[in-house]
Amino acid sequence: MQYIQQPQAIEAKSFDIIGEIIRETRPDYQFASPLHEAIIKRVIHTTADFDWLDILWFSSDVLEQFCAALSRSSVIYTDTTMALSGINKTLLAKFGGECRCYISDPRVVRTAKEQGITRSMAAVDIAVKEEGEKLFVFGNAPTALFRLLEHDVAVSGVVGVPVGFVGAEESKDALTQSNLPAIAALGRKGGSNVAAAIVNAMLYHMQGAR
Repeated sequence: MQYIQQPQAIEAKSFDIIGEIIRETRPDYQFASPLHEAIIKRVIHTTADFDWLDILWFSSDVLEQFCAALSRSSVIYTDTTMALSGINKTLLAKFGGECRCYISDPRVVRTAKEQGITRSMAAVDIAVKEEGEKLFVFGNAPTALFRLLEHDVAVSGVVGVPVGFVGAEESKDALTQSNLPAIAALGRKGGSNVAAAIVNAMLYHMQGAR
């Protein structure tokens, strides 16, 4: 049986198929910009779900602000090790950035137990106190997103795509109503893989622009 074996060829073919399906099923669909297109298509590639054409929400200047922060020595804080693992940290480091996840940090474990809160919330409490430019990427924990919105802290960008049935939709709705530069998934869908795909799409776009 003949099948494509090269990773780059598989990905290229996948994106060709995604483009064909969009043209066939949504001929009037217009992407807001090439970067919007790159992000949405990469999320579709990650999930095989074309609902992302309609449910991925962007605040007005989020892509400019997020990419500008990625090009500097910013820190991405994730709510899960899965999102941390999925982000292309080698490419991120080339732009001077780094990625951290405190979900298993002893300070987080201790604080969460003492205060009776989720570890995701305790991780946000630690992250917001650290120095430097911050980006937050949430794919799993609505409580982390709610907690961030409770803090009055300067944030260069938020990817808020928690998945689930308890608080997920509400946390993302709250993000869209905030003044933070944000990308959000409307409704219940999301996930750590989606969160990482969004960040990677921006990194690949920036790499191509160099």
